[in-house]
Parts: sequence; C-alpha cells; structure tokens
Amino acid sequence: MTHSHRSLEYRRFAAPREDRAALVDPPWEEVGGLIAANVRGKEPLAACQVQGRSLAELAAAARADLLAQARQWTAAYRPVEPAAEDPRGLILLAGHQPELFHPGVWFKNFALGSLALRYRATAVNLVIDSDTVKSASLPVPGGTLEDPRREAIPLDRPEPLVPYEERRVVDGELLADFGRRAAEQMASLVPHPLLGDFWPMVLQRRRHTDRLGYCLAQARHQIEGRWGLRTQEVPQSWVCQSEPFRWFVMHLAAEAVRFREVHNRAVEEYRRNNRIRSAAHPVPDLVQDGPWVELPLWVWTAESPRRRRLFVRHEGGGLLMSDRQGLEMRFPWGRPPDAAAAVEALADWSRRGVRIRSRALVTTLWARLALGDLFVHGIGGAKYDQVTDRLIERFFGLQPPGILVLSATLYLPVAVPQDAAQQARALRGALRDLVFHAELANDPPLPREARELVAAKRQWIETPQTPENARQRWRSLREINAALQPWVAQHRRRLLERQAAAMHTLRAQRVLGWREYGFCLYPEKTLREFLEQLLPKNV
Repeated sequence: MTHSHRSLEYRRFAAPREDRAALVDPPWEEVGGLIAANVRGKEPLAACQVQGRSLAELAAAARADLLAQARQWTAAYRPVEPAAEDPRGLILLAGHQPELFHPGVWFKNFALGSLALRYRATAVNLVIDSDTVKSASLPVPGGTLEDPRREAIPLDRPEPLVPYEERRVVDGELLADFGRRAAEQMASLVPHPLLGDFWPMVLQRRRHTDRLGYCLAQARHQIEGRWGLRTQEVPQSWVCQSEPFRWFVMHLAAEAVRFREVHNRAVEEYRRNNRIRSAAHPVPDLVQDGPWVELPLWVWTAESPRRRRLFVRHEGGGLLMSDRQGLEMRFPWGRPPDAAAAVEALADWSRRGVRIRSRALVTTLWARLALGDLFVHGIGGAKYDQVTDRLIERFFGLQPPGILVLSATLYLPVAVPQDAAQQARALRGALRDLVFHAELANDPPLPREARELVAAKRQWIETPQTPENARQRWRSLREINAALQPWVAQHRRRLLERQAAAMHTLRAQRVLGWREYGFCLYPEKTLREFLEQLLPKNV
C-alpha cells in the first residue's frame, strides 16, 4: 500500500438563493464519467490489507450485505422489484437523517433514482439513524401574507437526546393530531399541502414501528414510490451490524493511534484552510488519554441509549474497548492477531445490546470505499467529506472516490415581499445621517436659526485640525449636531415610520421566504414541478 501526501483542494459550496434553482456539482453530463473513474479507482482495493483481508474482499461482502439488507427493509413497507440486484453492478448511494427535511434535501433522493435509471444502477438511500433527535417539532408557517409567523408544532413530547435508532414515539395522540394542527396553522398560506396525503401514511407506519424517525422515513419513501422512484433504503444501524463493517471496526481499533494522528491532522488542516476557530467543527479532534485512544465511533446500550464516545487500549494479549463510564468489552488480539475471533466477539456484544455505530466521517468513508460507486452529498456533507478525502488518501493510501454534490431551493408558493432588507439598510443609513449630517436634510427646509448653526459647523469642518484645537473642534461639532436635531424631528418621525414598516416586511419575508420548511408543507403539484424541472432527463 502506497501513501501519498499530495495537497487536496478545499472547495466551498453554497445553496442557491433563487427559487427553483439547484447546485449540481459536477454537472449532470459529467456524472457518468465520474462513476466510471470511481469504478477504475477501486482496483487498488485488492492490495489494501485490512487485518488479513483485502479491502476489495470486504467491499464485495459489504455490497452483497447492503443489497440484501436494503431489499429486506424496503419490502416491509412498499413493493420491490422481484429481480435480485447484482452486488457487482453499479450502486449509487445517498443518506440523511429520518426527519422532515426541506425540498432541497429531498431533491437528492429523486436525483439518486433518476441517475440509477440512467446508468442501470441500484440506488440505496442510507437512513442515518445514529444521529440524535434534536427536536420533535416542525417549524410551520402561519398567520396571513401581511402578518405571517412561524411556529414550531410538536410531533411528539420532548425526550432526552437519543439516536433516531432508539427514539420511540412517546405520545401517540400528539403524533396523530400533528397533521390537523399543522394544516390549520398554515391554512391561509398553503391550503392544500402534501401533508394531507402524507400524514395518514405516517400514522399507518406507526402501527408497524414505534420509532418516530422510521415512521417518517418509511412514509416519505412510500410517497417516492408512488411518484415512480425505484430506490431502496436501509438504516445505517443495519450496515453497522454487518460482518464486513465489524471487521473494519476491529481494523480501526488495531490502528487507533495512527488513525487518530491522520484524523486530527486532516481536521486541523480543514480548520486552517477555512479559518474555523471552533474546536467542534467540522468534527472534534480524537483524544488520547494515556493508553486510551478515542475511536471515530459511537457506543451505547439498549438499556442506556445515550450516545457515548468509544475508546480502545491494548491490554495484555487483547484489546479493551470502553466508554470509560462503566462499559468494557474485551477482545482477543494475540500475535499475530486473530481478527476473526475479535469480530465474532464484537457480534456477541451486539447480541447483548451494545450498539457500536459509525460517526459522520466514517459513515461516508465506509460508504464511498466499500458500499457504492458514487455517493450523493448535500452541501453540509460535502463540506465535511473533504476531511474524509484526506482520511482515505492518508490512512489507506488510496485515491478518494469523487462525489456528486446536490442542493436546491424551493420557496413556499406564496407572494414573498422583496427588497425589504435593502430598504431597511437604506433607512438605517438615513437615520444615522440625521445624527451626523442633519444639514443635508431639506424636508422641510431648515429655518434661519438652523442655517446659522450649519454655517458654524461648516467653518469648523473647514478649519484644519491641529493638536491644539482637536478637542475643541470635536466638542463643537458634536454640540452643533445635537442642536440641529429638533429641526429634523419631523423628518426623523417619517423615517422611523418607514423603518418600522420595512422591518415588518422584512420579518414577513424571513417567514415566507425561508427555504428550510419540511417537504410535506408544500403542495404536491409544486413539489413535482420543481423536481421535474431540475432532474436530469433520462435519454
């Protein structure tokens, strides 16, 4: 295995601001070449050793497991085609948390299905269920066009932060009533949102699973199937329980010191290039405390589902993994190490309720190297995956597979006030000018007494500043400016009235022109026209 240390390019991505616009990088017409380059780039995986097995061998097994898992998961709630997919064929991937994301994120799912059709590939969307549920509510617009407001409508009662994989529905009645409450909230703005068809599907899935995120994700995927998408889905947690991934976990544990060094150097380089001061962005450094080395993995148990950091240390003839809060797992690791025995021990810990799940960088690292031939990212994922590029190159000595970056913007189909921010800035400047340049106001014209003050001010301005007169000059100008204020009070009142109106309009613009509303709050016709316009045409 060769190790290259070339300098990789850092790129910046931004969501489009225009309505119904998309970011597609690289362009649609270059995606076929990107996939072909990624496939050719997988050839060195055969020479890359992962605890006695080649990465190519692990990837082949991981792809077969992925397709079997995706078929099993998807078939539980929507039809799948009878023909079995070939793990040696093309696999296209995307992923997101099981939440009610905005249409610009949903765009990825439809692009994934469209590209799979074009290139005769299998499309699999990973349900990222190891992330914590930050909120059990959805922001919903309400009020009127003239006086809109945004309110967080609860789907369920708040609960302690746990991963989506563990987050159960707590208040079924609150969940059942969400559709009605949200529809009433936005009735005067969007009278017929997709929510009316979507929410009964969420409640139908509630009869089969008590996990909040899975209810939302499966109902959303059912909508996609109705609209013609032939994609499949599988939770990330299922991927993390596969034998190839467990083998990869033991490789990370065995190489923890080196991985930490590569990881932290890549993160520091990203922060420096992007002028980031926060130690939490894009991800925290991995720490080492004596013999304990932090792994890029989460751990929790079924009984205590709060995510915790996972550490490893070499001890005697084995490896010891721990959250350093009471949970300890011992694995055989002699010389030479018996990775197969350690992997089986890891599976046994899983059967006993211990969850070991990948963090964000490792999730996409594994997906890009082992699971698929193209990963479709949004802007946030594309940014942090520039660190993943360095991990792939510097830890494995491999060329990072290219990614497709997609994002889009769709605003609610309502009349959104325009130019309020520019008007508010202009009025702030005009009010400031009244304080320091009241003499420029001519509405109404200044009386004679004021004009005398203006003349005195002009005289001071034209007087060159010296060390001797600087203080007196500054004090006199300030006193003259203050003395002029009563003469512009009427003008100030008019400006303040216009400023209040502009700020009201700006608040309305921020409510109605927010791009983050959940997809189910838009009308079906609006969504389908938006997607049809932006997706590549399959020819």
